[in-house]
Amino acid sequence: MRFLLRVISMLALVVAVISGVVDAIKSVAASQIVITPLGADWYSLSPDTLNLTQAVVQRNVHPFIWDPIIQWILLQPTWAVFLVLSLLFYLIAWKRPRAAGRFSAT
Repeated sequence: MRFLLRVISMLALVVAVISGVVDAIKSVAASQIVITPLGADWYSLSPDTLNLTQAVVQRNVHPFIWDPIIQWILLQPTWAVFLVLSLLFYLIAWKRPRAAGRFSAT
């Protein structure tokens, strides 16, 4: 289980780095800071799944979850969202190292 969470963490980190590099390249090309929100990236990749996700959340979960919460997440930069996801999955999978030495509890 821990291995799977670490793999997911690594994949999220890879997506964060790639989207950060893409934003950096766009910023250099435009000579101004360009930060692409997650919603725009998701819509450009697959608008049907974005609309389907919205419909499923609003109908089956609760409309309040979509409107303020998920919309706020979709307005954040893609690299930041995936960086936070990577950190969360890594922290969930993290195992505290055993104490070593004379006074360790065994």
